[in-house]
Amino acid sequence: MAKEVNLTEKLKHFFGFDKFKGAQEAIIRNVLAGNDTFVLMPTGGGKSLCYQLPSLIMEGTAIVISPLIALMKNQVDVINGISEEDGVAHYLNSSLKKTEIDNVKADIQNGKTKLLYVAPESLNKEESIEFFKTVKVSFYAIDEAHCISEWGHDFRPEYRKIRQAIDQIGKAPIIALTATATDKVRTDIVKSLGIEDCAEFKSSFNRPNLYYEVRPKKNEEDTNRQIIKFIKQNLGKSGIIYCLSRKKVEELAAVLQANEIKAEPYHAGLDSETRSKTQDDFLMENIDVIVATIAFGMGIDKPDVRFVIHYDIPKSLEGYYQETGRAGRDGEEGKCIVFYSKNDLKKLENFMEGKPVAEQDIGRQLLQETETYAESSVCRRKLLLHYFGEEYPKDNCGMCDNCLHPKEKIEAQQPLSIVLQAVKALKENFHQEYVIDFVKGRGTDDIRDHKHNLLEEFGLGEKEDPKVWNPVIRQAMLDGFLKKDVENYGLLKLTAAGKRFLKNPQSFMIVMDKEFKTDEIDESMVGGTSVADPELYAMLKDLRKHLARKLGIPAYVIFQDPSLDQMAMMYPVTEQELQNIQGVGVGKAKRYGEEFCKLIKQYCKEKNIERPEELRVRTVAKKSMQKVKIIQGIDRKLPLDDIAVAEGLGFDELLSKIEEIVYSGTKINIDYFLKDIYDEDKIDDIYDYFMNSHTDSINEALKELDEDYTEEEIRLVRIKFISEMAN
Repeated sequence: MAKEVNLTEKLKHFFGFDKFKGAQEAIIRNVLAGNDTFVLMPTGGGKSLCYQLPSLIMEGTAIVISPLIALMKNQVDVINGISEEDGVAHYLNSSLKKTEIDNVKADIQNGKTKLLYVAPESLNKEESIEFFKTVKVSFYAIDEAHCISEWGHDFRPEYRKIRQAIDQIGKAPIIALTATATDKVRTDIVKSLGIEDCAEFKSSFNRPNLYYEVRPKKNEEDTNRQIIKFIKQNLGKSGIIYCLSRKKVEELAAVLQANEIKAEPYHAGLDSETRSKTQDDFLMENIDVIVATIAFGMGIDKPDVRFVIHYDIPKSLEGYYQETGRAGRDGEEGKCIVFYSKNDLKKLENFMEGKPVAEQDIGRQLLQETETYAESSVCRRKLLLHYFGEEYPKDNCGMCDNCLHPKEKIEAQQPLSIVLQAVKALKENFHQEYVIDFVKGRGTDDIRDHKHNLLEEFGLGEKEDPKVWNPVIRQAMLDGFLKKDVENYGLLKLTAAGKRFLKNPQSFMIVMDKEFKTDEIDESMVGGTSVADPELYAMLKDLRKHLARKLGIPAYVIFQDPSLDQMAMMYPVTEQELQNIQGVGVGKAKRYGEEFCKLIKQYCKEKNIERPEELRVRTVAKKSMQKVKIIQGIDRKLPLDDIAVAEGLGFDELLSKIEEIVYSGTKINIDYFLKDIYDEDKIDDIYDYFMNSHTDSINEALKELDEDYTEEEIRLVRIKFISEMAN
C-alpha cells in the first residue's frame, strides 16, 4: 500500500504543503506499511504530521494518546479546519459531558472519525477499552512519549500502562513520538511499549534560529524590570514566560498587565474554560504574552512565538529544550532567555525531599546537568546538543550569549591529566563530585571509608585553582575524553581518547565557568548610586527641606535619602509612578507626592530629558494576610507580644513587619501598648529626639540617648513617631 500512495499529492490535498520536511515522508511510509516506529524529532520539526497524514489515508481510526487537553483541542481544531466536514478528528477526555462523549462515539462507529485523541487516563478505563474493542484501529500514536520514562522531564505513571491497554484493545502498529529524549529515555520508551524492533528516525536537535542566553537572577524587582524592558523592546511579538509555581505565574501576569502588556496567566489550577479562552486568545493574537507553568506549551502549534523566557531555572535540560522549542517554529527569530540563581537550584533540590531514593538520585543528576548548562562559559548550543547525544562541530555558534561574548581560554593540560589519572585510579566507579574531592585532597568520610586517601593520586591537584575542576571535567566530556554513565548514577568513565591523552598529553584549552553568587545584590536598588541625576537630587532635597520647615517636621519623615536618590534616577511624574519608588507607599505618595512630581515634570521639560521607560515598573501590591492580621490585632488593642505569638513571629520580626507597614504610609496607633509597658517620660524623650533629629537611624539614636534606653523602646517610639508625623 505504501508504494501505491502519492504522498506528496496527499500532503498538498490535506495540508496545502508542497513538500515534506526532513524524514517525514520516510516515517509516514513506515507507518503505512504497518511497521512500529520511533520518532525523535525536535519541537518545530513537524512531528504531528507524521501521524496526522497516515490517519487520513488509512482505513479505520487512529488513536493518538496525548497528555494534555490543551494539545488535543488545538490539534483537533487544526484537522477539522482542513477537512470538508466536522468530526474527522475528535478527542475523549475528562472535560467532555456525557452527550458529547456519545456524539464522539457515534462518529467513530459511523467511520467518520479518522483521528481520535485520548488522554492516557481515559484510554486505561475499562469502559473505554470495551468500546475500542469494537473499533477498527488503524494504528496507535503515542505523542510526548518521554512521559513513559522516569528519566524523562515529565514522567506520568499512566503512560506505563499504555501497552497493557493496547494488548486488550487489539494489535495495530505503534508510532511513538517525542521531541526530547536521551538514549536512556529512548530505551525506556521502546521497552515499555514493546516495540524493540521498531524503525527509528532521529532528527538533528539543532535549532539554528534560536538564540540562547542565561541571565543572573538578582532579585524579584530586577528580574521583573528586565522582563518588562525586554517585552517593551519587542512590542507586539508573541512570547511565553515559564514559572515553576502557580503563585508566581499569577503575580507576574498581574505585574505585566499593570505595565500595559497584554498578558494572561495559564496553569492547571485555572478552570478549563479560562485555560481554553487564554489559549485561543494567544493563538488569535488578542494577547501577546502567556505566563505559564509547564502545563502550557506541549503541542501548542503557534509558529510565530518570538521569545521564551524562563523566570526560574527548569528541573531538567529536556524540559528546557522542550519549552524553548516553542520559539521560532517558523524558522524565524526565536530568543530563549533563562534567569538563574543558585538559590533556585537549592529550592528544586528541597522539593525532592521525601521522594523515593531512586527518584531523588535521578532528579539530582538532571539538576546537575541544568546547573552545568547555566554556569558553563562554553557554547550553549554545543552543551545542549551534547546532552542529547549529538555533536556540534563549531566552537562558536554566534547565537548564544557565551559565543557572542567569549571568555579568554586558558591552558588546562595539567588539570585534565590529573582528572584522567584520578578516574583511572578510582577504577571508573565514582561520580564527578567524588573525583573532584579526591583530586583536591579532601579527606571526606566517603573517601576515607573507601581508603582512597591512601592512593598516590590522592590530592594531586591540591595546588590548582579549586574553580578549575568543574569546567575541566565538563569540557573533557564535550571533547570526548570522558563520558558519564547516566544509568549508573552518573559515574565518570575514560574513553579511548582519554586513555590516549594520558599516554600522550596535548594542549587542552578551556574557559572558566561563570560565577553566580548565592545572593547577588541589585545595585540599581541601592541608595546613593551614581546613576542618579545629581542636579535633580539636590533640587529634591531642597524641596524636602522647605516642606519639612513648613510642616514643622524632620526632613526624613517626608522621604528618606534613598527614595530621593531613586526619584532622581527614575523621574516619576505621577502619584502612581511615585509608589514604585523604594520606601514610598500609597499614603506618602498622596500626602507629599504632588509637589515632588510637579518639580520632576518641570525639570524633565526644561532639560529635555527622555524618561527611562524601562525603569518605571509598576508593581502590584501582594495580598499579605499577615500584615492585615497585624493591623487588625493593633486596632483591637491586642498586646504586641500576643500578636507575635499568634503569627508565629519573634518580637523583633513583628517590629520589622510593623515598621514596613508604617513606612509605606499606613497609620496605626500603638499608644495602648506603649503606655502599658513603658514610662511616659521615656516615650516623650525618645519622641522629642526623633522630632529634632536629621535621621531616623536606630544606631544614631542609641549613641545620642542615654544608656537607659533600649533598642526595643526606641524602635517602638519610632513606629509611633513615623505613624503620627509621616502618615
